Amino acid sequence: MALSIGRTSSPAITAIGTVVALVAIIGTQYLGWEWSSGQFVPMLIGVAAAVIAVVVVLTRRG
Repeated sequence: MALSIGRTSSPAITAIGTVVALVAIIGTQYLGWEWSSGQFVPMLIGVAAAVIAVVVVLTRRG
């Protein structure tokens, strides 16, 4: 899949992003998670997603 900045995204990164988005939607709609409420699981998922995003950005820069 071509991004607007001309790079090609990895299918693995796309899959990870899709899974994180689905977990977020299911968690907020069906499990009552609120991202700023201090609950442990949503915070852990958010931190993990942020760490993965930083690693991907740093590894793509070279």
